[in-house]
Amino acid sequence: MTPEEREALARARARLNLLDLYPRPVRIDRVRVFTVPLFFKLPRLRRYAGYALWRTILLRRPPGRGSGDDLVTHELCHIWQMQNRPFDVILKFLTTRYRRNPYEREARRAVEETRAC
Repeated sequence: MTPEEREALARARARLNLLDLYPRPVRIDRVRVFTVPLFFKLPRLRRYAGYALWRTILLRRPPGRGSGDDLVTHELCHIWQMQNRPFDVILKFLTTRYRRNPYEREARRAVEETRAC
């Protein structure tokens, strides 16, 4: 990870630590952030700017302050969700439309509630 990616991850963790969504705080010791523009050229991923995998956050553009921090916070919230409710997160991803997915809504709300921080 670049220093900017590491710093963005730390800022996102600090923001999520302000929330009481799950009994355990988000763990970032094994989480990595990578800027991979080619990944987002895949047909089903073109509309996204970021994507969370089990312990990896993929970004279309390098993270920066402002909206970049919001994106990393949003994706880290998905990792936090998977750390606490892995089976339910996967089930909802497979059975619920993107906009109606409760975990997607929760990640958007986490960004909104911590934006001023």
